[in-house]
Amino acid sequence: MVGDGRPAGQGDGAAGPAFGIAAGLGSGALTVGVAELLAGLMQRVGGAGGTPSPVDAVGGAFIDRTPPWLKDSAVGLFGTNDKVALYVGIAIVLVLLSCLVGLLAVRRFVAGAALLVLLVVVAAAAVLSRPQATPTDLLPLLLGAVVGLGSLWFLTGTRGPAGPEDEARPSDAATAGGVSRRVLMGAGGAAVLVGVVGVAVGRVVAGGARGAALARSVFVLPKVAHPVAVPAGADLGISGVTPFIVPNADFYRIDTALVVPRIDPASWSLRVTGMVDREVRIDWATLLTKPMQEAMVTLMCVSNEVGGTLNGNAIWTGWPVRELLREAGVQPGADMVLSRSIDGFTAGTPLETLTDDRNSLIAIAQNGEPLLPEHGFPVRLVVPGLYGYVSATKWLAELKVTTFAQDQGYWTPRGWSALGPVKTQSRIDVPRDRASVFAGTVAVAGVAWAQHRGITGVQVQVDAGDWRDARLGTDATIDAWRQWVYEWPATPGTHTIAVRAVDATGPETATQAPPAPNGASGHHTITVTVA
Repeated sequence: MVGDGRPAGQGDGAAGPAFGIAAGLGSGALTVGVAELLAGLMQRVGGAGGTPSPVDAVGGAFIDRTPPWLKDSAVGLFGTNDKVALYVGIAIVLVLLSCLVGLLAVRRFVAGAALLVLLVVVAAAAVLSRPQATPTDLLPLLLGAVVGLGSLWFLTGTRGPAGPEDEARPSDAATAGGVSRRVLMGAGGAAVLVGVVGVAVGRVVAGGARGAALARSVFVLPKVAHPVAVPAGADLGISGVTPFIVPNADFYRIDTALVVPRIDPASWSLRVTGMVDREVRIDWATLLTKPMQEAMVTLMCVSNEVGGTLNGNAIWTGWPVRELLREAGVQPGADMVLSRSIDGFTAGTPLETLTDDRNSLIAIAQNGEPLLPEHGFPVRLVVPGLYGYVSATKWLAELKVTTFAQDQGYWTPRGWSALGPVKTQSRIDVPRDRASVFAGTVAVAGVAWAQHRGITGVQVQVDAGDWRDARLGTDATIDAWRQWVYEWPATPGTHTIAVRAVDATGPETATQAPPAPNGASGHHTITVTVA
């Protein structure tokens, strides 16, 4: 007998690297596949309190611990595909670790099994760290681990004694007292296939929230007393410039949710807690009876670089937050509302921005349609003038009236500022940076924003010359961006073009600053070659 309790020769170094890799990939795939399939079933039947998917839990825990510089780098490199990149990274790490498990196990089973168990423990800690987690959420992972360990034992423990004489045997010959190498390699490949199918089916089952999809498909928007319309001339109609109203499907998405919550409105409710005279709970049916209003508001992600596109303008439908807070009765001394998402994300919003006369909404629709799941269906917050990380909570579940001294939103302890007012900025959409154009009149155009202050002007500078006034699109509201265009008399050569917006306080700053901790700044500048 050897130290791991198996007959001598079984897993004691006789197997080659290829066999170990196949065994490791097979057992790893089964572990993850079984866990993801069972997690999907738990989520489908409503038996999960938190995040039973080990992949999602590990990804969520990673995001929670991501420093601001790494978050900015990921968003800058991958944009709105940052979550896809994270999933790809997790898959690569799992493949490499599974290979290592198999290589260790064929030499000494205990070593490979110990590493697999360690990985399960790490994933279990991630599952328990997720919001609303319960011990029951560990069941898919634990059952997956049992299947994975069993497959690892089979794949590395059923090869009989091997020695130099095995090299002379056909590759499909049975080893003494064991199973043929070809059969075991095939079993490893089959295990990988089964595991991948398990992950795919689990994802489909978990994402197939039938109640949410049905509710959204039959949802009829309540009528509003004063519908909002885009004024004539707000959209200048210049090819290549971001539409004045961004279509829902094209609207930027940046949040911490690896998996989009699929919420059946019939089970949704919003609580108002904290420093209030009375706690209030409002459900979906009650919310729809409230007098809705529309507001045109440009939203902005704090991770947006100078010249970036992580912003968008839309018409939102909802009930003013101030009305709900009035029902609850805000107590003296409160200065912040901590909004909480169904997935545990929080944002700390200055109380005054939710109770003044601006159009801060408990929003249920975007551009005349129910919110997309990716944008917060059934309910989200929309607050003009603030970056999304302190205001734009999706899948809204709670409003806690509190103070900045007592509570912090998700990103504040991670190095971002607490208040998050949007900075005045502008962007050149056309021509693109490093584009080539023909001499003559060239439309230099884009958008400018100063939410809840309003844009009063846009100026363009060519080759460090004088600032020239651009023509502005019609001003729709101080909460929405404005399109602009400058008719540039282009001459042959390479030119540098800069833009700056102007609000009531003056031109936007030329001081360069990164997104962290309170938003990027500096003039957007491009280089253009004129032929």
